[in-house]
Amino acid sequence: MKEQKNEPRWLTVMKVTMPLMLSYLPIGIAAGILLHSGGFAIWMIVLLSVLVFSGGAQFMIASMLMTATPVWTITIMLFFLELRYALLGTSLSKYLRDQPQHFILRFSASMNDENYAVNYLKFSTDKNWSADDALKVEYFSLAAWTLGNVVGGILGSAVTIDLPIVHFALTAMFLYMVTMQIKKRILFFPVIVSGVLSVWLVVAFQSTLGLILATVTAATAGYLAEMAIKKHNHQSAILSKVKGPKNTHEQLGRLQRAKEQKGSAE
Repeated sequence: MKEQKNEPRWLTVMKVTMPLMLSYLPIGIAAGILLHSGGFAIWMIVLLSVLVFSGGAQFMIASMLMTATPVWTITIMLFFLELRYALLGTSLSKYLRDQPQHFILRFSASMNDENYAVNYLKFSTDKNWSADDALKVEYFSLAAWTLGNVVGGILGSAVTIDLPIVHFALTAMFLYMVTMQIKKRILFFPVIVSGVLSVWLVVAFQSTLGLILATVTAATAGYLAEMAIKKHNHQSAILSKVKGPKNTHEQLGRLQRAKEQKGSAE
């Protein structure tokens, strides 16, 4: 996007962020309605939107509170759900090395998957993109998300959500998140282990503690399995197939480009 002459920088950044802001509004409204159904007042919805700023986390909080899940269980689940931001943040750290600590704290607090993607793309392709621009992207997207949640909270008084729908929404959300993360065959292993262990441990303990134990156990088992396969897959064709391609999307892209080159040559 070309910057017009004499256009304020904040307006240029807002134009870059606008598609993200518009996409946040309907999702934020849905989250606000669900939070209102879970007993959240408007001020609580605003506070949660600003402090958490994560669609998946806020949907999970509302759904688990409506099903009387203990707060400590929700907290631990949130920790594992949001742990990925530690990895996302490291890939942006090289662009923020000269920034003071208070800037890093503000930037980290308002980063999520979508504005990270926007900023990473701009840092990689636009030499004029600055750390201040990146922070503006986060604040603009945060404002749109909070607005959507507030509108949803206001509309929530006129909308009634049945508890079975909440269960379905939470299950569907996590199935989607799991599906989007599977890029290698080996990742099916921790998914299956966590699913089986979750059911077994929740029944055994009669508590949501089983979810925490299943999550930690499956993640550890998946890590150990991947390390073992990396160490021995060059000696075994079977293990190499179990591990799967390094990146399915990249492989499909290479196949598509090869097909196009073959077609143009003919």
